[in-house]
Amino acid sequence: MNALRTTVLLAGLTVLLVLVGGALGGRGGMVIALIFAAAMNFGSYWFSDRLVLKMHGAREASPADAPELYNVVRELAQRAQLPMPRVFVMESDTPNAFATGRNPSHAAVAATTGLLRMMNREELRGVLAHELAHVRHRDTLISAVAATFAGAITMIANMAQWAMLFGGFRGNDNRDGAGGMLGALATIILAPLAAALIQMAVSRSREFAADKGGAEISGNPMGLASALRKLEQANQAHPMASAEHNPGTAHLFIVNPLAGVNIGKLFSTHPPTAERIQRLEAMSGRARM
Repeated sequence: MNALRTTVLLAGLTVLLVLVGGALGGRGGMVIALIFAAAMNFGSYWFSDRLVLKMHGAREASPADAPELYNVVRELAQRAQLPMPRVFVMESDTPNAFATGRNPSHAAVAATTGLLRMMNREELRGVLAHELAHVRHRDTLISAVAATFAGAITMIANMAQWAMLFGGFRGNDNRDGAGGMLGALATIILAPLAAALIQMAVSRSREFAADKGGAEISGNPMGLASALRKLEQANQAHPMASAEHNPGTAHLFIVNPLAGVNIGKLFSTHPPTAERIQRLEAMSGRARM
């Protein structure tokens, strides 16, 4: 099912990039955008995980670098019957984490230094089990593809904005309306909006599924519930700097790293944290019965 979703998403994003190219550069722009989209389709499958990790300055950690993180990931991977993923650390005081990779054999789990400092062991297990559930459900490829394309679309919008400021579109107006000032202006306004919608192309229901799967892997729904409370408060107070620079990757994280600057539920990349906690508490109650 996820293979079909990835194919549909890639096709839709290819069309979007071609339309953006046409708005900015007419037929020539469409051809360039089509070539660019073809390269991105290839690169997104093979290299999107590396790009996302680089966007957030993640460095690979050995057992000696981050012993608790590495040991917890190894324990949970064994419980989930998954290959051991690569482990990465991001230098950020904001607690958060994400998983990426095109399949379970090429997966990576990344956690911030703030997460490692803030969480007790059961909470850390809950967070990492959630991320490994994404790996087991094969959510990670489609998430990384969406992040890569969203980043590209935002970059094109920024380039168009600077080009307009320096008069780059003044001579491009033509009668068929394919390029020119209006097309550029529409792109500048709509491209970031499209990037936000791409984040939502990865269904928010996958977070509920990963919460359920993570609770099953860790064996402790309340550990994850407690972690989500802390994560929500911390990210509301201090949005993650690297995510502010790469907003198209917000959907990757366990909670929205841009929660402090969220523009409304319509563009939320995650379901309400309170509802996620409620479901985990219900799971815990059933487990005790």
